[in-house]
Amino acid sequence: MEEFKAEKVIDEFEELTKDAGRVQRETLKKILEDNASAEYLQKQGLNGRTDPESYEACVPLVTHPDLEPYIKRIVDGDTSPVLTGKPIKTMSLSSGTTQGKQKYVPFNDELLETTLQIYRTSFAFRNREFPVRNGMALQFIYGSKQFKTEGGLFAGTATTNVFSSSQFKTTMKAIESPCCSPDEVIFGPYFRQSLYCHLLCGLIHHNEIQLVSSTFAHSIVYAFRTFEQVWEQLCADIRDGVLTKDVTVPSIRAVMSKLLKPNPELAERIYKKCSGLSNWYGVIPALFPNVKYVYGIMTGSMEPYLKKLRHYAGDLPLLSADYGSSEGWIGANINPKLPPELATYAVLPNIGYFEFIPLRGSAEEDRQDKIQSSFESKPVGLTEVKIGEEYEIIVTNFAGLYRYRLGDVVKIAGFHNMTPKLQFVCRRNLLLTINIDKNTEKDLQLAVEAAAEVLAPEKVEVVDFTSQVDKLTDPGHYVIFWEISGEVSDEVSSECCNCLDRSFVDAGYISSRKVNTIGPLELRLVRRGTFQKILDHYLGIGGVLSQYKTPRCVNPNNSMVLQILCSNVVKSHFSTAFG
Repeated sequence: MEEFKAEKVIDEFEELTKDAGRVQRETLKKILEDNASAEYLQKQGLNGRTDPESYEACVPLVTHPDLEPYIKRIVDGDTSPVLTGKPIKTMSLSSGTTQGKQKYVPFNDELLETTLQIYRTSFAFRNREFPVRNGMALQFIYGSKQFKTEGGLFAGTATTNVFSSSQFKTTMKAIESPCCSPDEVIFGPYFRQSLYCHLLCGLIHHNEIQLVSSTFAHSIVYAFRTFEQVWEQLCADIRDGVLTKDVTVPSIRAVMSKLLKPNPELAERIYKKCSGLSNWYGVIPALFPNVKYVYGIMTGSMEPYLKKLRHYAGDLPLLSADYGSSEGWIGANINPKLPPELATYAVLPNIGYFEFIPLRGSAEEDRQDKIQSSFESKPVGLTEVKIGEEYEIIVTNFAGLYRYRLGDVVKIAGFHNMTPKLQFVCRRNLLLTINIDKNTEKDLQLAVEAAAEVLAPEKVEVVDFTSQVDKLTDPGHYVIFWEISGEVSDEVSSECCNCLDRSFVDAGYISSRKVNTIGPLELRLVRRGTFQKILDHYLGIGGVLSQYKTPRCVNPNNSMVLQILCSNVVKSHFSTAFG
């Protein structure tokens, strides 16, 4: 195996970004030449042209529904060049947590290579600041089984397609971040059994663990919330060298029996450390003394979990992972010392062709107007974006997506050489709107954070949250669902409800509330474990924990999640904030 040379990777990145405009033109040329025979591109009338001007004039902006007929043909076994020159043999499944429906996205070797390039690049910069040497990673990663579509293609979540590749394992070893858990645990059929064994493997290798990570921050928080419940059983397994009967998968039991040997001294040490913690503060460094940092995607819908993650991590730095989606990667975090809330992502100009739709200005108070404006500015290229401005990203990749609207809004935080550094702002699609009000996921998050302060004196926290627009009432109103960690009085929960209502500062919302064209906000408190039931439902339809994101707004099509929420309400309040 070739030794990983961080400085070489950084030098290559510097070269790529010094002339990002040229690299972008070459990348587009390569994508269009490689896929010139694709039916989709031939229909656009490019006639062999590969320059950006012709491409943008001929090829329309699209969203996933526009490509679904083409993707369905591939899924059903059409091996002709539909979207790509070479046949697509694998499909990724998106998380499906927002719309309640998973979608197929083409995946190929080129997309895998861009993933590994992102991993290598961010690791090179990360390891310069937080070096790991000859250690292991406690990675809470979960792969579902790949399955075959009716047309004979392999399909799995994007994370599964990456984790199951031999190149991924080789890269992880090369960057000295091999997972401490064997494949049987990562690809186990029951995620709770896999999670338990991830924790057990981490404890067995406690001195070798140099970083704790997962795809999303939520998975790390979930893992240590689970640890709070099972730590004594883990100690018993280590003390006796026998795996709990709760783990039933034969392949996992076989592989864990080879790792697990009676170790009463380690069990006693773990027991003492856990018993000495105050409300589990700093449990990660207490258990794994050589850990340098905690790593995962921590921006966007993951920000609400940062407070709890910091509690578990103690003084350890939290490092936000790179920026991408099921459709492919965009940028690497090359400034790992920045806190997650300020994380930026430098775009790699050779992993795709990127365009940006300007959202005309960047003032916080009018973002919603820009996001919904019927007038849409002409997209600009990667090197034409302006610092401080906000844009929607358009992606062209090597796997058959052409001028694809990702739906993300980003802000340009600066440049690294000639490539922009992006800050994630929000998903472009509106979460909450009834008439002239326009509130995004970020607005909801800020309102929840403000209202959660009311709980602080009670030593109670918001475990998780989501929302819904109820238009069956007249007038329509916002419904916020909270799961909280303990009991509070009606007076406290009522004040939380009022605080939520006051914390939506969108002018359209406030004016509508004042004249009652939007009704009082409703806060519904749900039973402990309700969001676990939503996760269980998601896993039951083929999702994996690695890719799970709590839906922040449940749309009416997502009837099963709405049913889970509504059947577990224990208390509700209507706001009196506007009289």
